[in-house]
Amino acid sequence: MNNSKTSTVTTFVLLGFPGPQEMQSFLFSLFFGVYVFTTLGNGTIICAVRLDRRLHTPMYILLGNFAFLEICYISSTVPNMLVNFLSETKSISSVSCFLQFYFFTSLGTTETYFLCIMAYDRYLAVCHPLHYPTIMTPRFCYILISLCWVFGFLSYSVSAVQLSQLSFCGSNIIDHFMCDMDPLMALSCAPAPITEIIFYTLSSLIIIFTLLYILGSYTFLLIAVLKVPSVAGRRKAFSTCGSHLTVVCLFFGALLAMYVSPTADNPTAMQKIMTLFYSVLTPFLNPLIYSLRNKEMKAALKKVLRIE
Repeated sequence: MNNSKTSTVTTFVLLGFPGPQEMQSFLFSLFFGVYVFTTLGNGTIICAVRLDRRLHTPMYILLGNFAFLEICYISSTVPNMLVNFLSETKSISSVSCFLQFYFFTSLGTTETYFLCIMAYDRYLAVCHPLHYPTIMTPRFCYILISLCWVFGFLSYSVSAVQLSQLSFCGSNIIDHFMCDMDPLMALSCAPAPITEIIFYTLSSLIIIFTLLYILGSYTFLLIAVLKVPSVAGRRKAFSTCGSHLTVVCLFFGALLAMYVSPTADNPTAMQKIMTLFYSVLTPFLNPLIYSLRNKEMKAALKKVLRIE
Protein backbone atom coordinates (compact mmCIF):
# COMPACT_ATOMS: atom_id res chain seq x y z
CA MET A 1 0.00 0.00 0.00
CA ASN A 2 1.00 3.60 -0.48
CA ASN A 3 -0.38 7.03 0.32
CA SER A 4 -0.39 8.47 -3.17
CA LYS A 5 -3.45 9.86 -4.90
CA THR A 6 -3.95 6.60 -6.71
CA SER A 7 -5.80 3.67 -5.24
CA THR A 8 -4.26 2.55 -1.96
CA VAL A 9 -5.85 -0.88 -2.30
CA THR A 10 -4.46 -3.07 -5.07
CA THR A 11 -6.27 -6.30 -4.17
CA PHE A 12 -9.69 -7.12 -2.76
CA VAL A 13 -10.86 -10.10 -0.76
CA LEU A 14 -14.16 -11.68 -1.84
CA LEU A 15 -15.67 -13.31 1.25
CA GLY A 16 -18.25 -15.21 -0.79
CA PHE A 17 -20.10 -17.60 1.50
CA PRO A 18 -18.04 -17.84 4.71
CA GLY A 19 -18.05 -21.13 6.58
CA PRO A 20 -15.98 -24.18 7.58
CA GLN A 21 -13.94 -26.07 4.98
CA GLU A 22 -16.55 -28.83 4.77
CA MET A 23 -19.15 -26.26 3.74
CA GLN A 24 -16.75 -24.70 1.22
CA SER A 25 -16.14 -28.13 -0.34
CA PHE A 26 -19.88 -28.79 -0.53
CA LEU A 27 -20.53 -25.40 -2.17
CA PHE A 28 -17.67 -26.03 -4.61
CA SER A 29 -19.23 -29.35 -5.67
CA LEU A 30 -22.70 -27.79 -5.93
CA PHE A 31 -21.71 -24.79 -8.05
CA PHE A 32 -19.28 -26.86 -10.13
CA GLY A 33 -22.16 -29.18 -11.02
CA VAL A 34 -24.41 -26.22 -11.82
CA TYR A 35 -21.70 -24.66 -14.00
CA VAL A 36 -21.00 -27.87 -15.91
CA PHE A 37 -24.72 -28.53 -16.51
CA THR A 38 -25.30 -24.93 -17.62
CA THR A 39 -22.33 -24.96 -19.99
CA LEU A 40 -23.12 -28.38 -21.47
CA GLY A 41 -26.87 -27.70 -21.69
CA ASN A 42 -26.50 -24.37 -23.45
CA GLY A 43 -23.57 -25.66 -25.52
CA THR A 44 -25.68 -28.57 -26.78
CA ILE A 45 -28.41 -26.14 -27.81
CA ILE A 46 -25.86 -24.09 -29.79
CA CYS A 47 -24.67 -27.24 -31.59
CA ALA A 48 -28.24 -28.33 -32.33
CA VAL A 49 -29.12 -24.95 -33.85
CA ARG A 50 -25.97 -24.90 -35.98
CA LEU A 51 -26.16 -28.50 -37.20
CA ASP A 52 -29.90 -28.93 -37.84
CA ARG A 53 -31.07 -26.98 -40.91
CA ARG A 54 -34.68 -27.14 -39.68
CA LEU A 55 -33.64 -24.82 -36.84
CA HIS A 56 -32.15 -22.15 -39.12
CA THR A 57 -35.09 -19.84 -38.41
CA PRO A 58 -35.12 -16.54 -36.46
CA MET A 59 -36.67 -18.10 -33.32
CA TYR A 60 -33.96 -20.76 -33.02
CA ILE A 61 -31.18 -18.43 -34.16
CA LEU A 62 -32.16 -16.24 -31.20
CA LEU A 63 -32.24 -19.24 -28.87
CA GLY A 64 -28.80 -20.36 -30.01
CA ASN A 65 -27.30 -16.93 -29.48
CA PHE A 66 -29.12 -16.60 -26.16
CA ALA A 67 -27.59 -19.92 -25.05
CA PHE A 68 -24.12 -18.59 -25.94
CA LEU A 69 -24.86 -15.44 -23.95
CA GLU A 70 -25.87 -17.53 -20.93
CA ILE A 71 -22.55 -19.40 -21.02
CA CYS A 72 -20.69 -16.09 -21.09
CA TYR A 73 -22.86 -14.65 -18.32
CA ILE A 74 -22.39 -17.48 -15.83
CA SER A 75 -18.67 -17.63 -16.72
CA SER A 76 -18.22 -14.03 -15.58
CA THR A 77 -18.75 -15.04 -11.93
CA VAL A 78 -18.82 -18.78 -11.22
CA PRO A 79 -15.25 -19.82 -12.22
CA ASN A 80 -13.77 -17.20 -9.88
CA MET A 81 -16.27 -18.27 -7.19
CA LEU A 82 -15.12 -21.89 -7.55
CA VAL A 83 -11.48 -20.86 -7.14
CA ASN A 84 -12.34 -18.90 -3.98
CA PHE A 85 -14.14 -21.87 -2.42
CA LEU A 86 -10.80 -23.72 -2.40
CA SER A 87 -8.61 -20.68 -1.72
CA GLU A 88 -7.43 -19.46 1.65
CA THR A 89 -6.79 -15.87 0.57
CA LYS A 90 -9.87 -15.42 -1.71
CA SER A 91 -8.13 -12.41 -3.23
CA ILE A 92 -8.76 -10.69 -6.55
CA SER A 93 -6.70 -7.86 -8.05
CA SER A 94 -8.37 -4.48 -8.42
CA VAL A 95 -8.05 -4.66 -12.22
CA SER A 96 -9.68 -8.11 -12.31
CA CYS A 97 -12.39 -6.84 -9.97
CA PHE A 98 -13.27 -3.88 -12.20
CA LEU A 99 -13.19 -6.09 -15.30
CA GLN A 100 -15.53 -8.58 -13.63
CA PHE A 101 -17.91 -5.74 -12.77
CA TYR A 102 -17.84 -4.48 -16.35
CA PHE A 103 -18.38 -7.87 -18.01
CA PHE A 104 -21.02 -8.94 -15.47
CA THR A 105 -23.11 -5.78 -15.88
CA SER A 106 -22.60 -5.69 -19.67
CA LEU A 107 -23.63 -9.32 -20.16
CA GLY A 108 -26.62 -8.87 -17.84
CA THR A 109 -27.71 -5.81 -19.82
CA THR A 110 -27.26 -7.72 -23.09
CA GLU A 111 -29.57 -10.40 -21.66
CA THR A 112 -32.32 -7.84 -20.97
CA TYR A 113 -32.06 -6.66 -24.59
CA PHE A 114 -32.12 -10.27 -25.83
CA LEU A 115 -35.29 -10.97 -23.85
CA CYS A 116 -36.82 -7.94 -25.59
CA ILE A 117 -36.09 -9.13 -29.12
CA MET A 118 -37.21 -12.66 -28.23
CA ALA A 119 -40.53 -11.19 -27.02
CA TYR A 120 -40.71 -9.15 -30.24
CA ASP A 121 -40.08 -12.28 -32.31
CA ARG A 122 -42.92 -14.19 -30.58
CA TYR A 123 -45.21 -11.15 -30.85
CA LEU A 124 -44.68 -10.96 -34.61
CA ALA A 125 -45.08 -14.72 -35.06
CA VAL A 126 -48.42 -14.84 -33.19
CA CYS A 127 -49.96 -11.42 -33.87
CA HIS A 128 -48.73 -10.90 -37.46
CA PRO A 129 -48.10 -14.40 -38.86
CA LEU A 130 -48.52 -13.35 -42.50
CA HIS A 131 -45.95 -10.54 -42.24
CA TYR A 132 -43.57 -12.47 -39.96
CA PRO A 133 -41.45 -14.09 -42.73
CA THR A 134 -40.90 -10.77 -44.51
CA ILE A 135 -40.14 -8.76 -41.34
CA MET A 136 -38.12 -11.20 -39.23
CA THR A 137 -35.66 -12.34 -41.88
CA PRO A 138 -32.39 -14.03 -40.82
CA ARG A 139 -30.50 -10.86 -41.84
CA PHE A 140 -32.73 -8.63 -39.69
CA CYS A 141 -32.45 -11.16 -36.86
CA TYR A 142 -28.64 -10.98 -36.92
CA ILE A 143 -28.79 -7.17 -37.00
CA LEU A 144 -30.93 -7.21 -33.83
CA ILE A 145 -28.53 -9.67 -32.18
CA SER A 146 -25.53 -7.48 -33.05
CA LEU A 147 -27.26 -4.39 -31.63
CA CYS A 148 -27.96 -6.25 -28.39
CA TRP A 149 -24.27 -7.06 -27.92
CA VAL A 150 -23.05 -3.58 -28.93
CA PHE A 151 -25.47 -1.62 -26.75
CA GLY A 152 -25.11 -4.15 -23.93
CA PHE A 153 -21.36 -3.50 -23.71
CA LEU A 154 -21.68 0.25 -24.24
CA SER A 155 -24.34 0.79 -21.56
CA TYR A 156 -22.09 0.54 -18.49
CA SER A 157 -18.74 1.51 -19.99
CA VAL A 158 -18.90 4.97 -18.35
CA SER A 159 -19.81 3.53 -14.94
CA ALA A 160 -16.99 0.99 -15.15
CA VAL A 161 -14.43 3.70 -15.96
CA GLN A 162 -15.75 5.95 -13.16
CA LEU A 163 -15.55 3.09 -10.68
CA SER A 164 -11.97 2.24 -11.68
CA GLN A 165 -10.92 5.89 -11.09
CA LEU A 166 -12.04 5.88 -7.44
CA SER A 167 -9.56 5.57 -4.58
CA PHE A 168 -10.02 2.68 -2.16
CA CYS A 169 -8.45 2.70 1.26
CA GLY A 170 -8.85 1.04 4.62
CA SER A 171 -10.58 -2.34 4.43
CA ASN A 172 -10.31 -4.32 1.22
CA ILE A 173 -12.86 -6.98 2.19
CA ILE A 174 -15.91 -7.34 -0.09
CA ASP A 175 -18.70 -9.28 1.59
CA HIS A 176 -19.95 -10.75 -1.67
CA PHE A 177 -18.98 -13.51 -4.12
CA MET A 178 -18.38 -10.98 -6.94
CA CYS A 179 -17.45 -7.36 -7.54
CA ASP A 180 -20.61 -5.24 -7.67
CA MET A 181 -21.38 -1.54 -7.29
CA ASP A 182 -22.72 -1.48 -3.71
CA PRO A 183 -19.87 -3.38 -1.98
CA LEU A 184 -17.23 -1.49 -3.98
CA MET A 185 -18.74 1.92 -3.21
CA ALA A 186 -18.72 0.99 0.48
CA LEU A 187 -14.90 0.66 0.32
CA SER A 188 -14.31 3.97 -1.48
CA CYS A 189 -12.19 6.51 0.42
CA ALA A 190 -14.71 9.28 -0.32
CA PRO A 191 -18.37 9.37 -1.40
CA ALA A 192 -18.95 9.38 -5.14
CA PRO A 193 -22.60 10.41 -5.57
CA ILE A 194 -22.25 11.16 -9.31
CA THR A 195 -20.99 7.65 -10.00
CA GLU A 196 -23.83 6.11 -7.99
CA ILE A 197 -26.50 8.33 -9.53
CA ILE A 198 -25.39 7.54 -13.09
CA PHE A 199 -25.21 3.81 -12.39
CA TYR A 200 -28.55 3.43 -10.60
CA THR A 201 -30.42 5.82 -12.90
CA LEU A 202 -29.17 3.93 -15.95
CA SER A 203 -29.96 0.57 -14.30
CA SER A 204 -33.49 1.68 -13.42
CA LEU A 205 -34.18 2.99 -16.92
CA ILE A 206 -32.87 -0.13 -18.66
CA ILE A 207 -34.67 -2.58 -16.37
CA ILE A 208 -38.00 -0.74 -16.24
CA PHE A 209 -38.28 0.09 -19.96
CA THR A 210 -37.19 -3.37 -21.15
CA LEU A 211 -39.56 -5.03 -18.69
CA LEU A 212 -42.47 -2.81 -19.77
CA TYR A 213 -41.73 -3.61 -23.41
CA ILE A 214 -41.66 -7.36 -22.75
CA LEU A 215 -44.88 -7.29 -20.70
CA GLY A 216 -46.56 -5.15 -23.35
CA SER A 217 -45.53 -7.58 -26.10
CA TYR A 218 -46.87 -10.56 -24.18
CA THR A 219 -50.09 -8.72 -23.36
CA PHE A 220 -50.83 -8.24 -27.06
CA LEU A 221 -49.68 -11.79 -27.70
CA LEU A 222 -52.02 -13.26 -25.09
CA ILE A 223 -54.94 -11.22 -26.41
CA ALA A 224 -54.27 -12.68 -29.86
CA VAL A 225 -53.98 -16.21 -28.42
CA LEU A 226 -57.38 -15.90 -26.72
CA LYS A 227 -58.90 -15.35 -30.17
CA VAL A 228 -57.48 -18.62 -31.51
CA PRO A 229 -60.41 -21.03 -32.06
CA SER A 230 -58.36 -24.20 -31.54
CA VAL A 231 -58.05 -25.34 -27.92
CA ALA A 232 -54.82 -27.19 -28.72
CA GLY A 233 -53.41 -24.05 -30.36
CA ARG A 234 -54.26 -21.93 -27.34
CA ARG A 235 -52.74 -24.49 -24.98
CA LYS A 236 -49.50 -24.62 -26.97
CA ALA A 237 -49.24 -20.82 -27.11
CA PHE A 238 -50.00 -20.45 -23.41
CA SER A 239 -47.36 -23.07 -22.60
CA THR A 240 -44.74 -21.20 -24.62
CA CYS A 241 -45.68 -17.82 -23.14
CA GLY A 242 -45.71 -19.26 -19.63
CA SER A 243 -42.19 -20.63 -20.05
CA HIS A 244 -40.87 -17.31 -21.36
CA LEU A 245 -42.63 -15.27 -18.67
CA THR A 246 -41.24 -17.58 -15.95
CA VAL A 247 -37.69 -16.64 -16.94
CA VAL A 248 -38.64 -12.96 -17.32
CA CYS A 249 -40.16 -12.87 -13.82
CA LEU A 250 -37.22 -14.73 -12.27
CA PHE A 251 -34.59 -12.58 -13.99
CA PHE A 252 -36.26 -9.17 -13.74
CA GLY A 253 -37.67 -9.76 -10.25
CA ALA A 254 -34.18 -10.13 -8.81
CA LEU A 255 -32.86 -7.23 -10.92
CA LEU A 256 -35.61 -4.91 -9.68
CA ALA A 257 -34.87 -5.85 -6.08
CA MET A 258 -31.12 -5.33 -6.54
CA TYR A 259 -30.77 -2.26 -8.75
CA VAL A 260 -34.06 -0.35 -8.69
CA SER A 261 -35.16 -0.58 -5.06
CA PRO A 262 -32.71 0.68 -2.37
CA THR A 263 -30.44 -2.19 -1.29
CA ALA A 264 -28.09 -0.48 1.13
CA ASP A 265 -30.16 -1.56 4.14
CA ASN A 266 -30.79 -5.11 2.88
CA PRO A 267 -28.91 -7.94 4.63
CA THR A 268 -25.77 -8.92 2.73
CA ALA A 269 -26.93 -12.54 2.57
CA MET A 270 -30.13 -11.44 0.84
CA GLN A 271 -28.15 -9.46 -1.76
CA LYS A 272 -26.03 -12.55 -2.48
CA ILE A 273 -29.13 -14.73 -2.90
CA MET A 274 -30.80 -12.23 -5.23
CA THR A 275 -27.62 -12.02 -7.32
CA LEU A 276 -27.51 -15.81 -7.54
CA PHE A 277 -31.09 -15.83 -8.86
CA TYR A 278 -30.36 -13.82 -12.01
CA SER A 279 -26.68 -14.62 -12.53
CA VAL A 280 -26.60 -18.40 -11.88
CA LEU A 281 -30.09 -19.85 -11.54
CA THR A 282 -31.52 -18.26 -14.71
CA PRO A 283 -28.72 -19.53 -17.02
CA PHE A 284 -29.04 -22.93 -15.30
CA LEU A 285 -32.79 -23.18 -15.99
CA ASN A 286 -32.84 -21.68 -19.48
CA PRO A 287 -31.97 -24.91 -21.36
CA LEU A 288 -34.98 -26.54 -19.72
CA ILE A 289 -37.43 -23.66 -19.89
CA TYR A 290 -36.66 -22.23 -23.32
CA SER A 291 -35.56 -25.15 -25.42
CA LEU A 292 -35.78 -28.65 -24.00
CA ARG A 293 -39.59 -28.42 -23.76
CA ASN A 294 -39.76 -27.64 -27.48
CA LYS A 295 -40.48 -30.67 -29.71
CA GLU A 296 -38.34 -29.46 -32.62
CA MET A 297 -35.45 -28.71 -30.29
CA LYS A 298 -35.81 -32.12 -28.62
CA ALA A 299 -35.64 -33.82 -32.01
CA ALA A 300 -32.55 -31.81 -32.96
CA LEU A 301 -30.86 -32.60 -29.64
CA LYS A 302 -31.55 -36.31 -30.07
CA LYS A 303 -29.96 -36.10 -33.53
CA VAL A 304 -26.89 -34.28 -32.18
CA LEU A 305 -26.52 -36.66 -29.24
CA ARG A 306 -27.28 -39.71 -31.47
CA ILE A 307 -30.19 -40.76 -29.24
CA GLU A 308 -32.67 -43.06 -31.01
